[in-house]
Amino acid sequence: MSESVVQKQTGLQGLNTAILLPSVSLFGEPAGLYAEEVGPLTSVVGIGLFQRTVLTLQRAGIRQLMVLVGAEEDQLKQALSKGSRVTIPVRWLPIREFPLDDPRTWEALAAEIRGFCLLSGVQGVFAGPLIESLRHEVQEGQAIVVARANSERDRQSRRSSVRIKVQAGRLLSITSKQDDAALVATDLVVVPAGFMSTAGQVDAETGTVPIRRWLERAAVDGHVRVMSTETNRSHWYQDVRDAADVKAAERKLFNSLKSEFEGFVDRFFNRKVSRWFTRIFLAAGFSPNVITIIATLVGLAAAAGFGVGTYSAGIMAALLFQLAAVIDCCDGEVARLTFTESPFGAWLDITMDNVVHMAIFAGIATGSYLRMAGTDGAWIPLALGAAAVLGNGLSFWLVTRAQKIKSSNGWKTPVQAAWSDFMLKNVASRDFSVVVLMFAVIGKLDWFLGLAATGSVVFSLLMLWVIRPSARTRA
Repeated sequence: MSESVVQKQTGLQGLNTAILLPSVSLFGEPAGLYAEEVGPLTSVVGIGLFQRTVLTLQRAGIRQLMVLVGAEEDQLKQALSKGSRVTIPVRWLPIREFPLDDPRTWEALAAEIRGFCLLSGVQGVFAGPLIESLRHEVQEGQAIVVARANSERDRQSRRSSVRIKVQAGRLLSITSKQDDAALVATDLVVVPAGFMSTAGQVDAETGTVPIRRWLERAAVDGHVRVMSTETNRSHWYQDVRDAADVKAAERKLFNSLKSEFEGFVDRFFNRKVSRWFTRIFLAAGFSPNVITIIATLVGLAAAAGFGVGTYSAGIMAALLFQLAAVIDCCDGEVARLTFTESPFGAWLDITMDNVVHMAIFAGIATGSYLRMAGTDGAWIPLALGAAAVLGNGLSFWLVTRAQKIKSSNGWKTPVQAAWSDFMLKNVASRDFSVVVLMFAVIGKLDWFLGLAATGSVVFSLLMLWVIRPSARTRA
């Protein structure tokens, strides 16, 4: 056995280390046991299972990874090297040198871990908040087993799932027998390093991790807690062993998508339609920034259509603007699904959104002016358009300012925080694209322009009132 396993990092405390097992489940079942089952390289929403596991753990705060890897080492390394998204240290430990059933493997690893370790298989997709919760829930001398409900598919499947009995949140027993009253153990277990350092006292089946024996021994003294994914919808876990599981995991990933500022139309229309476009963009390999530019171009085309000034052109432009709003959802969805968020991408998204909005106001103003050309009031839509554009620009600056205050020192008072959240979530959204379409249908886009001019100015004044105390305090 190699002596240089992992360099000791004395600064790491709590749950900061994860050990990944791409070849087996935590409870002994080999990966890919049946021909129809998937493997660690199987793609789920554009990313292989192994890569998705690593990136999810990294996003959730895990600071170092160890991979006990078999014959698939080169393929996994290649998969992980794509892009620059993995920024935490990853150490590869071949199981030919570190056998899973050898107590010395776990004693050597335990010596390099301070605090707790997350043991994880890679044939599952799980929510980042689940890992974050585990990191906050660790207690000295206590292991944590993540479990899910026993589903109808579990009862009908020929796969052998490990089931656990729970009493008062503590592990009571582990069994492989079918039991409808039991929970199903997932491939996520948190153990103190001390459990691993005493592995020599526990027998393991050939080629398997002695995790079941560790837990059974610790459960006798009540030292194993169970975290059920059923208690919190954001703490979901999905096994991925066959094609049906892949589809279920993709549904859960899409259902977990939600932007910070989302209105009614976004939740109940735009997001549902955007998923179709998101799948297309993922298949085409488009980056979030490219999608942002596409949404911008569609939005600018809509603005040009409004500038024509005819009823039919207004309808087509409004439909284009609604399409731009749908596509605008996709850049964030692709970014979150593929772990490609960036400060520049966030800035580009909000900046282009406001460029499109100001262009829309200018286009409607131009179209209204052309319809009224030669009349005494022809100047009115131009004035309203200018007010809407200037108000939108000021609103953009104030919203950016509010986000900086929120992310740094926070708000001075709870009232400010409440008002800011309300305004950003309920006013600064894409919902007004539907309002534009409604006014286009009734042929009253100039009415919308008046509302937009008034609304943008009022919104700016309210945001100025909200952020002024906190901004003054920061200064």
